[in-house]
Amino acid sequence: MITTKYFNYKQVLNLAGGHLIWLSIWCSLVATLFYYFNWQWMIIPWVPVALIGTAEAFYVGFKNNQAYDRLWEARKIWGGIVNSSRSFTSMLYAFEANSGNMIDLEERKKRIIYRHIAWLYTFREQLLIPTEWEHISLRRHFGSINQKRNRLIKAGFPDYGRTPIFLHKYLSEDELKLQSDYKNFATYLISKQAKEINEIKNSDSISDFQQMQLQSCLNQFYDYQGQAERIKKFPSPRQFASTAFIFNIIFILLLPLGLVNEFAKIGAWGVWLSIPFCIVVGWIYIVMELVGDYSENPFAGLMFDIPMLSICRTIEIDLLQMIGENNDLPDPISSKNGVLV
Repeated sequence: MITTKYFNYKQVLNLAGGHLIWLSIWCSLVATLFYYFNWQWMIIPWVPVALIGTAEAFYVGFKNNQAYDRLWEARKIWGGIVNSSRSFTSMLYAFEANSGNMIDLEERKKRIIYRHIAWLYTFREQLLIPTEWEHISLRRHFGSINQKRNRLIKAGFPDYGRTPIFLHKYLSEDELKLQSDYKNFATYLISKQAKEINEIKNSDSISDFQQMQLQSCLNQFYDYQGQAERIKKFPSPRQFASTAFIFNIIFILLLPLGLVNEFAKIGAWGVWLSIPFCIVVGWIYIVMELVGDYSENPFAGLMFDIPMLSICRTIEIDLLQMIGENNDLPDPISSKNGVLV
């Protein structure tokens, strides 16, 4: 997640700076051919170009709205996980034992909270597994650029890839060994929570109503997990994303062919003046396209992501303090270079 008040020039160039090169070459080539060879046949009227640009603006706007909806839904999901985690812990520790071994009950409560923290980091790690339509999975040049961005983000945050260490801290050895046996280990951890809460109820340490309340929280975690997995595993419809990209390319290719003749009407020097204007207009459309294209995948491991690591750490600190563990608390995740993960 970008945390600076404004999208600074470094972030803009990181996102779309490379496109300035080919855009400048194309606009300069058209202006040069028109000026030196007077190739009138290559010039097209401005009206159809303007119509295409207007239609593309609406199309890109629609795509960006859908991308923002996916991004904002992902943030609401993790916001819900924050609230439900606090509620789950407060209820679990508020319920007094009716009978049985109090020491064993306290150990069970602590084990459940630890397992929940492990679920948070496991769930985050699963959401970061790349899918074939995400930018980090692209091939050749663009894929390597996004992999480099991902590596730079990881290098800036020492805790980014320490999920195995967190799992070893909060899970027992027996539970940790089961990780390789489950394709969706996060789902298993919630089911293990339900089983242990049921065992507490069967020992008459909590009432049936209290068990129902705790199970209701676990069901919410299942819901949040399923909602986030839906965003992760179902891409923004490619027919919309791909056609917006194709139409954008067509418009940018036609742009200098229509613009150079308009600027030539103010004099010979106007042909060269068309180059910077053409670059600016074309680049604006490129940036609009890229903003929506990157925002539609909020769990891709790039700077546009939901800050899941920061949210997990916030929940971890809150839960540890709620159960009375105030010593050696982990540090909150802070933004670095205008990015929070």
